[in-house]
Amino acid sequence: MPYPSKRKRILFIGEAVTLAHVVRPVVLAQSLDPQRYSVTLACDTRYHRLFAEMPFELRSIRTIPSAQFLAALAKGNPVYDRDTLRSYVREDLEIIKEVKPDLVVGDFRISLAISTRLAGMPYFTITNAYWSPYSKLPFPLPEHPMTKVLGISLSQALFKLVRPLVFAYHTLPLNQVRREYGLPNLGYDLREIYTHADQTLYADIEGLVPTQQLPSHHHWLGPILWSPAVKFPDWWSRLPEDRPIVYVTFGSSGEGDVLPVVLQALRDLPVTVIAATAGRLVPTNPPANAWVTDFLPGTEAATRAGLVICNGGGPTTQQALAAGVPVIGIVSNMDQHLNMLCLEQVGAGIHLRAGKLNGQSLRTTSELLLNDKTYHERAKRIMEIIQNHYTRHVFAELVAAQF
Repeated sequence: MPYPSKRKRILFIGEAVTLAHVVRPVVLAQSLDPQRYSVTLACDTRYHRLFAEMPFELRSIRTIPSAQFLAALAKGNPVYDRDTLRSYVREDLEIIKEVKPDLVVGDFRISLAISTRLAGMPYFTITNAYWSPYSKLPFPLPEHPMTKVLGISLSQALFKLVRPLVFAYHTLPLNQVRREYGLPNLGYDLREIYTHADQTLYADIEGLVPTQQLPSHHHWLGPILWSPAVKFPDWWSRLPEDRPIVYVTFGSSGEGDVLPVVLQALRDLPVTVIAATAGRLVPTNPPANAWVTDFLPGTEAATRAGLVICNGGGPTTQQALAAGVPVIGIVSNMDQHLNMLCLEQVGAGIHLRAGKLNGQSLRTTSELLLNDKTYHERAKRIMEIIQNHYTRHVFAELVAAQF
C-alpha cells in the first residue's frame, strides 16, 4: 500500500488526572508509522518527565489536579464543573488550531465531545468497556461516606435505586456547556458522556467485559500495556528464590495509606514482597520480607510474581493478566470496582474494599490466591488471549480506515 504524499496529523490528548489516561495515548502514538503520520501528544506537564524522550512532539494542556479528581470521586461529586469544562474547551480549540490535526484521539478528555464538534474534527476516544452504555455489568457502590453510616448492604440497595439519578446529575455540566455552544444534549446516562466519539475504542480484552449489541463505531481495541522505563533497584538480583513473590503497587489513583497495611498483613506469610510506592514516601522500616522502592518496571515485576496486589485499576491488572498472575484489587472508586468485577467473573482475581480493609482478610485472600491453582489457571488463559491479540495493529488499522 503506497504511503500518502502528505503525512496525516494525529493529535493525542491525555487527561492527566491519572497516569493511565496519558500512558494509553502514548503507547498508541508510538504504534503509528512515522512515515505516514505526524504525531503530537498534549497532556498536563505533571507527567512530561516520563515521556521526554518520545519520538513525537509533546505539548502542554491543563488538567485539574489529581487530588481534586480523586476527592470528587470519593465524595460522589461530578468531576468537572461548567467553568472547568469551558476552560478545557478553549484550550482544546487553541491546540487544535495550532496543530491542525486530521484526527484527534482523546483519553478521558470529555471536553473533546464539544471542541472537536466545533472544530469539525473527527474524534476517537479511548475508554473501557465497563463504562459502555452497552455493558451488562451491574454497578457496585464505590467507597462513599454513606457506607460508614448505613453499612455496605443497605447503601448498595439504596444506590441501586438512585443510581440513574446520580448518573444523570453527573451529566449536567457537560450537557449544559454543549447547549451553550449550540450542540445537542448527550442524554442523562453518564456512560454516554464517557464514551461519546466518532469512534469509541475499548482498551479491554474482548469477552472479559460482558456487552450487548455494540454499534459499528464501538471497537475492541485490546489491552494497552506499559511499564515505566526505570532502573531495577539494587536489591532486584538479590531477591530470595525460595518463596512466592507478591508484587504490590497502588499506582497514581490508589489509596495512599493502604501500602503500610498491606506490608504488615503480609509480614508473617512465607512470601517475598516487592512494592512500588509510585512516588509516595518509601516506608522507613518495612517488614523483613518486604523490598520497597519508589518505582518498579511493572511488566517484569508482574512476570516474577505469583500474586499482584494493586488498586484494581486497569493498567496493573492488565500487566498481571499478561503475565498469567491473579490479582487482589483493593478498590475504592467506581472504575476500580467495575474492573475487578470483570476479573472476579472470570475467576482471575478478588476485590477487597479499601474502606473495609483489614490485615486478616488480606492475609486470608492472599493465601487463597497463592495456593488455589484455579485462579492461576484462569489467569493464564487470559494471558494466552493477550499474547494472541495485537492492540497496536488494531489501532493502526482503525486510524488508516479514517483516511
